[in-house]
Amino acid sequence: MSDATAVADDDIDIEGEDGEGTSKGMSGKKLVLFVVLPILLIVGGLGGAFMMGVFGGAEEEPVEVGVDGKKVVDPSKIVFYELPELIINLQTDDPRGSFVKFSVTLELHDAAALPKIEPLMPRIIDNFQIYLRELRASDLEGSAGLFRLKEEILRRINMDVRPYEVADVLFTEMIIQ
Repeated sequence: MSDATAVADDDIDIEGEDGEGTSKGMSGKKLVLFVVLPILLIVGGLGGAFMMGVFGGAEEEPVEVGVDGKKVVDPSKIVFYELPELIINLQTDDPRGSFVKFSVTLELHDAAALPKIEPLMPRIIDNFQIYLRELRASDLEGSAGLFRLKEEILRRINMDVRPYEVADVLFTEMIIQ
């Protein structure tokens, strides 16, 4: 016999004396196909189902989204808190100085946060004064200037009152001299 036929004969299962075939265990391909692959499919399916929220956990409150992409809030839960009127001098080269007088109302979407935020009002007002003293009258010109001021004040307030959140800052009065 040639070497090729001898190798081919070695690959054939040879029956032992009992008439049973000798096996060396599962080959690598069979192990992957019948054991590892089903385990990976089961684990992957369970993980995907968990991520999609099929399995338990507390059910979250549905959030309604309005036309402009903002969260719609029940109007009965909205609370407004009016801050005291502030008069702050602005940065200027004019010897007479320049002042801004304004009143702000904070909008909260959670009435339970109000008692937690009220003790922090001195810190909030201090941040207003520090920020506004660095501004010039030209920084507050036009609607874009007021919008930037509103966004910066809101950002600073929310940093101060964390983990609670102030939803909006409403200017009720603003005079620049």
